[in-house]
Amino acid sequence: MKGQEEAGGTRGTEGWEAVIGMEVHAQLATRSKMFCSCSADYLAAPPNSSVCEVCLGMPGVLPVVNRRAVELVVRTGLALRCEIARHTKFDRKNYFYPDLPKGYQISQYDLPMCRAGRMEVGGHTVRITRVHLEEDTGKLLHAGDALHAAEESLVDLNRSGVPLMEIVTEPDLHGADQARDYAVALRAILRAIGASEADMEKGQLRAEANVSVRRRGSEELGVKTELKNINSFRALHRAVEHEIRRQVALLESGGSVLQETRGWSEAEQRTFSQRSKEYAQDYRYFPEPDLPPLELDPAWVESLRASLPELPAARRRRLVEQHAITDYDAEQLTQAAATADLFEATVAAGAPAKQAANWIIGSQPTLEAPRLAELIGLVVAGRISRDQGLQVLEEAQAGGRAPAEIVRERGLVQVSDEDALAAVVERVLAENPKAAADVRAGRTQAIGPLIGKVIAATGGQADPRVARELLGRRLAG
Repeated sequence: MKGQEEAGGTRGTEGWEAVIGMEVHAQLATRSKMFCSCSADYLAAPPNSSVCEVCLGMPGVLPVVNRRAVELVVRTGLALRCEIARHTKFDRKNYFYPDLPKGYQISQYDLPMCRAGRMEVGGHTVRITRVHLEEDTGKLLHAGDALHAAEESLVDLNRSGVPLMEIVTEPDLHGADQARDYAVALRAILRAIGASEADMEKGQLRAEANVSVRRRGSEELGVKTELKNINSFRALHRAVEHEIRRQVALLESGGSVLQETRGWSEAEQRTFSQRSKEYAQDYRYFPEPDLPPLELDPAWVESLRASLPELPAARRRRLVEQHAITDYDAEQLTQAAATADLFEATVAAGAPAKQAANWIIGSQPTLEAPRLAELIGLVVAGRISRDQGLQVLEEAQAGGRAPAEIVRERGLVQVSDEDALAAVVERVLAENPKAAADVRAGRTQAIGPLIGKVIAATGGQADPRVARELLGRRLAG
């Protein structure tokens, strides 16, 4: 194993191709757990308080399927253009770990609810192998500090039994950028259809990458490693990038890649071995005897299809065509349905589309659309500057007052009259002869501090555009 570690990231990857498949687990947006009535909102609960006999795995208890969880999985499958199974079932996945109280996990094996889908990511088609439903495990807490290794591990079973959806792709991705972009696009879909909040920081979305490399032009797949414990899109990108370099360096030095599970160390910016990779037979799957098979009514499935909202990719295209905003702005706005809704409502309330996109992307406002449109209108009309607008935004969000009312009360009226600013410009130039000389000598960047001084001299009320024009004319004369 030492050779595996030391080979990482020391050579280029020219002549090699990465082949990547993704496994994404998403916590479903249900009120209760998968097979019992315990609350699925476990994050703020004291350890081991949101539990019952079912999710603790007590002898003799019987699970009951959460209908809402099944519905959310089917909605996800439809959004990913999957085939929805008419007949499906649950299976027992057997393994022993401290955070799995029953000694097995109720999951799905050979008859998943959804299979054979696809999604487009940056013009590239990613095939979806399967989407299935299972229960989550508990969580281990390792007791220790920065100077000492953990001397004991504690188990919190609040998360045990929470509905978990797994989405598995074919090995259709070929680099760290594509792996990250796929996960980001998938999160946007899950949020748009209400399947999951998909917050990686809260553990509601966990992305795992199966990475292998092969000589460019080869059709044979290399030995893969599975990257686990990745808690951000940035970390996913870095982990995949590092693992590709590590595998290429290992193979070029005459070594071989082991099929194993590897973790990602953010502090050390490297992957590390955790355990050898299990195979399906290691889990001794068999049908869950306490749950009957499920039959999904085609009419019910079609009603779910009809209820799907506009998906992010379609909404991006429409926003670009309808509002003439950039592809980048549309991409940012559709990361969350609520953000895109705010944008469209703000434009409908009278704000110019480009300015509305800039404010929403840059400021992430919580104002209602009519008041945000009012604020943007004040800035666009030149009544207040953008900096003043940000101050008004903060005050309006904190106090719930209308932007125009705040502007009137605070006297925040932008000075755009050239006659009113001319004397201020003369005074600033007289007080800063070196900066003025620098601009006249051709160092045009020196005008920036002069504009700032004009704005400061007017208590932040000078129109920056007018100040620049006045300074430019005065220094050119």
